[in-house]
Amino acid sequence: MTPKTMIFIPTYNEHANVRAMCERIVALGLDADLVFMDDASPDGTGRMLDRLADLHPRVSVIHRTGKSGIGSAHVDGIGLAYTRGYDRLVTLDCDFAHSPEQIPMFLAALDSADVVVGSRYMKSGSLPGWTPARRALTNVGHALTRVLLDLPYDATGAFRAYNLRTVSRDVFSVVGSRGYAFFFESLFAIHDNGYTIAEVPIRLPARTYGSSKMSVAEIRRSVMTLGRVALEQQRNPMRSQIPRSPLQIDPNLGDPQRWDEYWEEKKGAASTYGAVASAYRNAVIRPRLEATIRREFDPGASLLHAGCGSGQVDTGLHAHADITAVDISPAALRMYRQENPRVKDVRHASIMALPFADETFDGAYNLGVVEHFSRDELRVVLTEIRRTLRKGGKLVIFWPHAYATSVAVLGVTHVVLNDVLRRQVRLHPPEHSLIHSEKEARAILGECGLDVASYTFGPRDFFVQAVVVAVRRD
Repeated sequence: MTPKTMIFIPTYNEHANVRAMCERIVALGLDADLVFMDDASPDGTGRMLDRLADLHPRVSVIHRTGKSGIGSAHVDGIGLAYTRGYDRLVTLDCDFAHSPEQIPMFLAALDSADVVVGSRYMKSGSLPGWTPARRALTNVGHALTRVLLDLPYDATGAFRAYNLRTVSRDVFSVVGSRGYAFFFESLFAIHDNGYTIAEVPIRLPARTYGSSKMSVAEIRRSVMTLGRVALEQQRNPMRSQIPRSPLQIDPNLGDPQRWDEYWEEKKGAASTYGAVASAYRNAVIRPRLEATIRREFDPGASLLHAGCGSGQVDTGLHAHADITAVDISPAALRMYRQENPRVKDVRHASIMALPFADETFDGAYNLGVVEHFSRDELRVVLTEIRRTLRKGGKLVIFWPHAYATSVAVLGVTHVVLNDVLRRQVRLHPPEHSLIHSEKEARAILGECGLDVASYTFGPRDFFVQAVVVAVRRD
């Protein structure tokens, strides 16, 4: 069966080029559809494309409402190719920096690779007529992606071909860039997920049609993105890897505490509070959690993360234990899977009604979860977790303390923001069941068939959370 092929070209102010580009591609006689995407070009490119689409039955044009960035156009183009069921996708620029006559060579190379990229660095003389400054800029970009991201390919170009049968659409979901940085960030995600990448040599002449659309501000954003991706990779080498199985969402599962709304707002949001909270999680909670889990559970233990949230501190645990993560929020679970691609399983469920048989797990843990339930709800949660534990199984709770330094700071902050400044801001969901003492922890857990084995609260985590380890009572 002949693979269904789409050729995709984004445009902005390419009126002088689109007719010739279209005619040269049509003249190749390829069994392919040609899709242009125009960002409301003020020079009339969109109108010219409409006329070309009327002339050629396999040419179409997508009109966007404004200039949204070259990376954004490629994200939309790639998504369109998946949605319309194409098997292969070729992308290139419209200014003739990329020769359309090389498209068949890309498609041929795609027979033995998942992705094909055009390379300016495979043969000498591939940048004829380039100014020293422009040549230096592209060489520096290539060197930085090689050193910081360990990408041996030409990672900043748009001339590519994708085998959509083998490359999961999800791989593009971990790419946040919508400008020129899209190209190296997407290729990094493809490379990091183990897809086969092939290169074909291309020759880029000095620009003779139009002018470069890459501004100094865009260069700065790309460099900052490169640094961010490199730092995130150092912090979590698995972050760009995608899970191989789809997330199953239960449409009938209610969310009375509106956790999905909370996590959707948190996703991609930037704030001083968020930055401080993230720093605390990574500097304090992460090492303490890892030490506790390794101390309490043998290697290979089957663990339940009950109320997993975004899972930013779990990343170092998957080499030690088989973790099944549960949350009521689909948004949180998507974030968790992005942070923790090595997780054994992710379930959309309420921790008040866990979808597991009795005595399924060796242990369970949660961080900053139990305090958000009323005492009656908390008893249901703890009893349900106990049900899933094997005999002698343990539950580890990072339980925020009523007299924690963080509680005091957040209380004062909320007073200032809401009572003084009238901002109506809630930095954190309501906390109904903060723990007051070890005695109280023993009483609550004891009612649910769990005996406290250890309780610690002190300066090690700046007096924020009590770490409670409880054992299932037979």
